[in-house]
Amino acid sequence: MLLTADVGNTNIKLGIFDGEKLAYKLRFATDDKMTSDEFAVELYTFFQIYRIDFKKIDGSIISSVVPKVTQPLQEAIEIVTGVRSFVIGPGLKTGMDLKIDRPETLGGDIVCGCVGAYEKYGGPVIMVFMGTATVIAYVDEHCAYHGGVIVPGVGISLDALTSRGALLPAVDLQPPKKAICTNTVDCIRSGVVNGSACMLDGMIDRFVRETGKDCKIIATGGLAPKIICCCTHQISFEENIILDGLRSIYSKNRK
Repeated sequence: MLLTADVGNTNIKLGIFDGEKLAYKLRFATDDKMTSDEFAVELYTFFQIYRIDFKKIDGSIISSVVPKVTQPLQEAIEIVTGVRSFVIGPGLKTGMDLKIDRPETLGGDIVCGCVGAYEKYGGPVIMVFMGTATVIAYVDEHCAYHGGVIVPGVGISLDALTSRGALLPAVDLQPPKKAICTNTVDCIRSGVVNGSACMLDGMIDRFVRETGKDCKIIATGGLAPKIICCCTHQISFEENIILDGLRSIYSKNRK
């Protein structure tokens, strides 16, 4: 069995694959102050809750955009399972050609998500990541990554708006029934949700014009379903595409 870990700025997502099947998954908050022993307790508890025999874990791979967490998590996995994890970065084969100025600066989650999307859908593909930041990336039909855009995430935008506006209340992000709203809460929802959807539609249009390609469009991230349902483009939601990419990259590098 393979243990995969996607370390993001907000959450850490763990997945255990039995062959190509994602058998178990867990999400918990990212805390860069946790020690390897504390991560080991979290991991051991996860195995106990789901009655997973950690001795069956024979491989592990980590994607991390939080450097302070990478080593403690890697050590914790080794403590619990006895397996040393691969870490997404230079020197690891991904099967994807990075045609950007500084390939070493590309986040591991973006690499894994794009690999996962290409493996499942082929190319060209536009991959949308809706996490702490919103990233829109383009991969061509030859599995070459050409870059993309980074904008503030939906949650960050909403927090900035309500924390800076003294009279603006905190709201949950429910898709509004219409664009023109008649109360403050729905106006905020419409602005954030519809505004994010319009941004995605507009950027996708620009990607298509620049590349001249008819692209498949995939989105991932916790807030993605609430936004893409308001888009005019057909966008497929893939909750576990980064974990799928990790599994694929591991298979390319295991001895």
